[in-house]
Amino acid sequence: MNTSTLLQPAARTGATSGIVPSAPRTPATLDDVLAEVGQRKEQFTELGHVPRDMVERFKQAGIYRAGTPRCFGGDALPPADFLRIVARIASVDGSAAWVASFGSANTYLASLPKETQAKIYATGPDQVFAGALYPPQPAARDGDGWRVTGQWKFASGCMGASWLGVGIGGGPGVKPLAAILPADQVQIVENWNVVGLEGTGSHDLRVTDKYVADEWTFSRGGAVVIDEPLYRYPATCYQAQVHAAVNLGLAQAALAIVNDMSAGKITTTGAPRMADRAYFRIELAKAEAAYHSARAFFFESAEAVYAAIVAGDEVTAQQISTLKLSATHAAQVSADAIRTAYRLGGMASIYSTHPLQRIVRDSMVVTQHAFLSSGNYDGAGAVLTGVPPFPGYL
Repeated sequence: MNTSTLLQPAARTGATSGIVPSAPRTPATLDDVLAEVGQRKEQFTELGHVPRDMVERFKQAGIYRAGTPRCFGGDALPPADFLRIVARIASVDGSAAWVASFGSANTYLASLPKETQAKIYATGPDQVFAGALYPPQPAARDGDGWRVTGQWKFASGCMGASWLGVGIGGGPGVKPLAAILPADQVQIVENWNVVGLEGTGSHDLRVTDKYVADEWTFSRGGAVVIDEPLYRYPATCYQAQVHAAVNLGLAQAALAIVNDMSAGKITTTGAPRMADRAYFRIELAKAEAAYHSARAFFFESAEAVYAAIVAGDEVTAQQISTLKLSATHAAQVSADAIRTAYRLGGMASIYSTHPLQRIVRDSMVVTQHAFLSSGNYDGAGAVLTGVPPFPGYL
């Protein structure tokens, strides 16, 4: 599938920050976006976020309408189609892919009343939603809404968002609500200082005494009001998948890099080229096989569940578990393949300017995400054996 033709240009909206073009640019295809990301990824790391003008280019390429309902002018892409787009971007830069992946986050907004969604999409389908639900903060009832104050962590992509969500309420056995506010009503606490995915701008959010009406809140993974196939797909599984897709793209890039290195000059020690060493060939082949196997399981699972939804079937607990298992497996196996590539790269890969350095660090952060933790193997094993999985897995 040629995703550069799949994504159609969208109108540019909103202000810009960071490097602003000196002259208007033509609408972007995905191929245009990939080229620009490749040129600017060092800038994303230096800034600590993907700047708003690059987010606007993502909008032009249709990335932020991928999760927008068709009834509001969006594309509501099948998940596997969007996951392939995220992986393609990640093969160029992990941070850009992570930020772009929040084009899927509008599936959460489908749990809001339709009238509220109409207000969100009143200026067009290319809306950027980001948020931080944890740790959930207590909120006091105030008439038909909530009085919200608190600070929340890990708001990836918040620097380019139009709408931000924060978690309120919750408690033992009770899921927190997400309270949605316009981005200009939320303070971004710029404290993202990490080892990898530095360009995601996953800062804290702070809200001080803001009123949020009930119609601007929802329970993540709750019932949706949009009757389109994408919104019957499990939303929390989808978010695990878009994060895992970042590692798929990073692994693809890492294996290609070390393969290119293998045919290089003979080392200064007089040792043979890497391509002439049996251990190198064996380990590279094993990593390729493991990576492509995990990738196939990942996409096959997404496509099978979506096909069942389109056919009118209800999503089963076994299907939810398979989606989570395939996403966790893809992220973990991809990280293993990246570490293999780094090890096979030898001394050259230890330099901070070597491309494998960024890829290794980014992949480490992906596997730390709660949606992709090794605990999911336990949950999947429980479902397979017919015993209750740990709370919150299904």
